Amino acid sequence: MSRIATTFTTLKAQGKKALIPFITAGDPKPDKTVPLMHRLVKAGANIIELGVPFSDPMADGPTIQRASERALKHGVTLRDVIGMTAEFRKKDKLTPVVLMGYSNPIEAMGYEPFAAAAAAAGVDGVLTVDYPPEESASFVAHLGRYGIDPIFLLSPTTPEARMAQVGKLASGFIYYVSLKGVTGSAMLDHAEVARKIPQIRAVANLPVGIGFGIRDGKAAREMSQLADAVIIGSRIVEEIENSTSKTLLANVYTLVKSFRDAMDGKE
Repeated sequence: MSRIATTFTTLKAQGKKALIPFITAGDPKPDKTVPLMHRLVKAGANIIELGVPFSDPMADGPTIQRASERALKHGVTLRDVIGMTAEFRKKDKLTPVVLMGYSNPIEAMGYEPFAAAAAAAGVDGVLTVDYPPEESASFVAHLGRYGIDPIFLLSPTTPEARMAQVGKLASGFIYYVSLKGVTGSAMLDHAEVARKIPQIRAVANLPVGIGFGIRDGKAAREMSQLADAVIIGSRIVEEIENSTSKTLLANVYTLVKSFRDAMDGKE
């Protein structure tokens, strides 16, 4: 059983939902990424989503775009992100790490070299925003040979046929984009999410995580009652952007712990 599957199975037995925070690798500086990852776990993260910086992050709003820009100014590459995961694994053998990014860096590296390097570093899942299921069979096959879960996005506008395709290809979990727009935008529509999650479960026998637009403990708790995981990105990246080098780790810890406490009913 993969680390991702084990995590969801354990949490289900405990009556808990997964908290999946997102940070961009290399933001604010490359040497802060691994310490931030460890601090996220200490604050209650169950899976870490590690963003691969990219020059044209089409699904991301201004906050995460700026994070990519800061990381790219430091020259952070896909190979560097894989290396950061390997460094994280020296102390943490259990927490799943999912790389989230875009196809260009993977295409440049090549499916086979990427999958081999990612697996050797301890990467558990890969979410590539701009790989539609119709064009992902070869990539998914390469990941599968190395035991890496291919994770796909579904949105409020995803047609049923594509949902079914994703249900057949995906493993690990399904990432449901809870609103129309880029990361960090708009307001959550609780009723719409509640209507969509059962449709996803009907075609995919996988945990479902909800992301995009979750900015406070109240929203995190509400979404955790509908799905198996809550994914939080822009709000955490904002905290990183607004923190000093001295306050960074403490501020991110406090924020992420507030989400964990809210999801666990401890607020």
